[in-house]
Amino acid sequence: MVPLAERYRDRLPLTGATPIVSLGEGATPLLPAPRLSERIGVEVWLKWEGANPTGSFKDRGMTVAVSKALEEGARAVVCASTGNTAASAAAYAARAGIPAVILQPAGAVALGKVAQARAVGARLLEVRGSFEEALAAARELARRGTHALVNSLNPHRLEGQKTAAFEIVEELGAAPDVLALPYGGGGNTRAYSVGFEEAGAGVPRIQAGEAAGRAATVATAIRIAEPAHRAEAEEAVARSGGAVVSLMDEEILAAWRELAGLEGVFCEPASAAGVAAIAKLPPERGARVVCVVTGHGLKDPEAAARLAEAPVSVAAELDAIAEAAA
Repeated sequence: MVPLAERYRDRLPLTGATPIVSLGEGATPLLPAPRLSERIGVEVWLKWEGANPTGSFKDRGMTVAVSKALEEGARAVVCASTGNTAASAAAYAARAGIPAVILQPAGAVALGKVAQARAVGARLLEVRGSFEEALAAARELARRGTHALVNSLNPHRLEGQKTAAFEIVEELGAAPDVLALPYGGGGNTRAYSVGFEEAGAGVPRIQAGEAAGRAATVATAIRIAEPAHRAEAEEAVARSGGAVVSLMDEEILAAWRELAGLEGVFCEPASAAGVAAIAKLPPERGARVVCVVTGHGLKDPEAAARLAEAPVSVAAELDAIAEAAA
């Protein structure tokens, strides 16, 4: 498989001296969603970013950010994270052979993401404070020159993430009418807007689904009270003629269940926010909509344990099993 950075080298900030750090990211499936389409009354496609190496869209930007950090002589990377950035930064740093320091708000990160970062040897530090406080500390550490910051404030991250828009245009032959995606820090919203512009396909209307209770939501991946890219993301949404759609946890979880039950796509709760956004604010009938599903369900196994139907205990007898299965 050709690494994402090589595939789009001419549209990325790479040089002949950039050592490409890749785990086989990108080229993720664009899945038709016929049952969701019928229910909502639009043509729904799912950009399944959970198929990336560490299970989230973050890998697209991390391959570029870590490659450039190596080129620039970095000996370690640092990030603040609610989970997916941590898992991705840790994996790509391990691939590059350099240490990763992860600052995470204590008690606010799903188990699956913590497990990934620990497994590949990152140094995890639980900050007794908010994500914003953790990010401020990560930025300060980077300013001291010892670590390269690989949060989305690093422009190389967004350059990598814009490639998902290229893939959508390549597969559909045009931009969709509507792009729906979760809105956490705002970086991905901004990156898609840039990507569609650079693809020359025109920017679709963007519906960005945000948790109404940003600082206290079941959707941990978008539990960010102060989005780092708020101004740029919301400007991109406004320019597209779209909207930021505020979602209650119940609406996000309803979309999470529908993605799994209707289409067989198991994602973490935050990743269903784009689907929730078009369910709450449906586009015109027949519109072609791409919903970005940003992270795999195994990122947050506790959510499935809490929210999905529990196993039923039965005796090891055929009649009992048949009765329970009916």
